[in-house]
Formats: sequence, C-alpha cells, structure tokens
Amino acid sequence: MATINEIQDEIIEEFTGFDDWMDKYQLLIDLGNDQEPLDEQYKVEQNLIDGCQSRVWLQADYEDGVIRFTAESDALIVKGIVALLIRVLSGHTPQEILDADLYFIEKIGLKEHLSPTRSNGLLAMVKQMRMYALAFKTKEG
Repeated sequence: MATINEIQDEIIEEFTGFDDWMDKYQLLIDLGNDQEPLDEQYKVEQNLIDGCQSRVWLQADYEDGVIRFTAESDALIVKGIVALLIRVLSGHTPQEILDADLYFIEKIGLKEHLSPTRSNGLLAMVKQMRMYALAFKTKEG
C-alpha cells in the first residue's frame, strides 16, 4: 500500500494535467461519482459533519490496525473532495493519519478555488477524520 504522501503526490500529478479549473472541477465530480455509495444505515445524524454547507456523512471503521473511511455527500463537488480525502487517509493507521500533512489540498489549488463555506467544510471533514483517528488510537492504547 502506498504511503499517504505517495497518494498525495499521485493526486497532485492528476490535477496538474489540467490548466483550466472547470476541468479540475469535472475531475472532482467524476471522482465523487466513482465513489461507492454509502450504505443507508450510515446515513444517520451522528455521521453528519458539522460545518459543512451540504450534507456529508462520514463513517469510520477500525479493523486490522487501520481505519477505513466511507462517506457520501449530496453535493457533487463536495463528494469529489470527500473522495480525495478518503483516497489519501483511508487504510492507514490512526498515527499515520494524525501525523499526515495534507499538502495536496494547497498544491492542487483546492483551497483558493473553493468558496469560503466549502473551504470550511473541507476543514471540518479533515478535523472529523483526525478525531476518529485520535479516538481509535486511544482505544488501541
């Protein structure tokens, strides 16, 4: 399995292939559409992320020492952003997730091309994923 940084570098490379932001948005939408839909049983209030304008459900499962994230959103671009975060962080240990520097967000220009509300939503998603990592790490202890 690739490291978190190797996956980030892959994503940066994919996005660097496009100069136009409309193409990058399309790539985000495609990534979101390619994602497995979240099982209905996880679309519950407690899995909704606070701070997102659109509705985002995030489910975290801890097995064999790694966290597997699944998520869904009712907004296309947000779904793509979630898909990227899952691609980067899912399948890693709680410690790796807590130590991760998510530089790809800045490098692909996501931060500057998102509306302030979407940007806050992105930060809320990252924060929630880290909180899960912290909770699972505490359980390991």
